[in-house]
Amino acid sequence: MAPIAAPAAAKDLNSIGITLGSLGNPFFVALSKGAEDEAKKINPNVKVNTASADYDLNKQFTQIDNFIASGVDLILLNAADAKAIAPAVKRAQATGIVVVAVDVAAAAVDATVQTNNVQAGEIACQFIVDKLGGKGQVIIQNGPQVSAVIDRVTGCKSVFAKAPEIEVLSSDQDGKGSREGGLNVMQGHLTRFPHVDAVFTINDPQAIGSDLAAKQLGRSEFLITSVDGAPDIETALKGNTLVQASASQDPYQMARIAVETGYKIMNGEKPADPMILMESKLITRDNIGSYQGWSAH
Repeated sequence: MAPIAAPAAAKDLNSIGITLGSLGNPFFVALSKGAEDEAKKINPNVKVNTASADYDLNKQFTQIDNFIASGVDLILLNAADAKAIAPAVKRAQATGIVVVAVDVAAAAVDATVQTNNVQAGEIACQFIVDKLGGKGQVIIQNGPQVSAVIDRVTGCKSVFAKAPEIEVLSSDQDGKGSREGGLNVMQGHLTRFPHVDAVFTINDPQAIGSDLAAKQLGRSEFLITSVDGAPDIETALKGNTLVQASASQDPYQMARIAVETGYKIMNGEKPADPMILMESKLITRDNIGSYQGWSAH
């Protein structure tokens, strides 16, 4: 009888490099924490190096080169530019490092873990259709054209398209993903349109900014929904604001899954589908009391 070949020894996870959009954003702080906790479960002595790229591609190139030089086993990448980052990803892979994208898709990576952003846009805008009884004048407040934002708007538009009495007044204005940007765009909209029934913003900071604009201009006839489930929106949903719902993301869990997936790939276990999508849940004024937010972990 032929001897059974012994399985190859499992590769250890000794060090991990993480490059994120901005550590000034609580989303990425929670993401970083999730990655660290999961990595320490695999190896309590793992070295975790987290860097803030601040949406700067050149900075991110340097960070990845530093990770390669220090010999990390795994890189978690929140790409500043999904296409342009490819050469850096390939350089890392050429030295045997596994690269997993988080939150936004990126070219050439081994796997991607992100929120199902199409579905997040769908549930946030279905809430609007239901609240308005299928008719009214609405605004889609767009944002930076990264995959996550494009997907959210696609999901939202598909829901509005099924309600023939919903009129979209505007869908192409960029609120820059920020509170300031949301405020500016909303001021313009409220000056242009004498009546609005609802607004969908692509993320929570824009929703907060839009609510501020409405207060400044003394407008309160509409409701606002968005995507993120951020700490700020928890406050807004409990307070005297126009914000009614937000489709939540779970950055902590997202990073946990990314590290787990990366470790499996290191050991020859590839996921059936390299694009891992996490379902979004709608947080509303009715269920905010039971919501486990980003900082719950």
